[in-house]
Amino acid sequence: MTKIEKIGVAGAGVMGHGIALVAAQSGYQVVLQDIKDEFVKKGINKIEKFLDKGIEKGKITKEEKNTIMSNIKGTTDLQKLKDVDLIIEAIFENREAKKELFQQLDKICKKNTIFASNTSTIPITDLASATKRPEQFIGMHFMNPVPLMKLVEVIRGLKTSDETADTIKNIAKKMGKTPVEVNDGPGFVSNRVLIPMINEAIFCLMEGIGTAESIDNVMKLGMNHPMGPLELADLIGLDVCLDIMNVLYEGFNDSKYRPCPLLKKMVQAGYLGRKTGRGFYEYSNK
Repeated sequence: MTKIEKIGVAGAGVMGHGIALVAAQSGYQVVLQDIKDEFVKKGINKIEKFLDKGIEKGKITKEEKNTIMSNIKGTTDLQKLKDVDLIIEAIFENREAKKELFQQLDKICKKNTIFASNTSTIPITDLASATKRPEQFIGMHFMNPVPLMKLVEVIRGLKTSDETADTIKNIAKKMGKTPVEVNDGPGFVSNRVLIPMINEAIFCLMEGIGTAESIDNVMKLGMNHPMGPLELADLIGLDVCLDIMNVLYEGFNDSKYRPCPLLKKMVQAGYLGRKTGRGFYEYSNK
């Protein structure tokens, strides 16, 4: 397996800063990159706040926090990623933006650097086609919130090598995660199953089959889900749910993946869930 000591994380948002945190906790040197200094500072600040809560709860010491923070360096300069052993891309869910980023990184990074994407739905083979290293390209799909969720969905592209897959699974285990390997396809396994379920729950709401509360309670009490599908949609972000449904619909050309009109309408209205204070439920955002 390829030896990994230094990890570059492209994107300091919700997923990116979480990935940087678990990597730094596992002893890796981490370069956290984003396009604006304010994004980088915000990501690092969230990492500090998470660790401070850990200190309050007695889960880590101040010394351990200092060690973890010393493993993370923030930057807006892509060139600072030139000597990392692994890139984990965690920018927003847009096919062309991701491919453009990987094209740039392909020119900047070492020949043996592995490229991984945290995409939740875009086919890995497609993203890998933007580089000259498809054998060293793989999907590494973390779940939100990254520090707490155990699953890492490891997605092989058409040309992903066994060595690359083994290396990534080993890194996930070192981060305290459970890697589950799947093959490539729109939505992979996680979102191909989850997001259509959420979409169907939205259809039930739109058609008056039940209220948001009743739909969520049926799934929590009857199917033992820890969170109802509409609550979960608010947590994920309704815009993200719509993006994933659109990728599935375009990828399979199958009407069963048609995004619910109510989902489209709510996104158009700016009701995106927790992050905007309103989705299927209202939130104070204090």
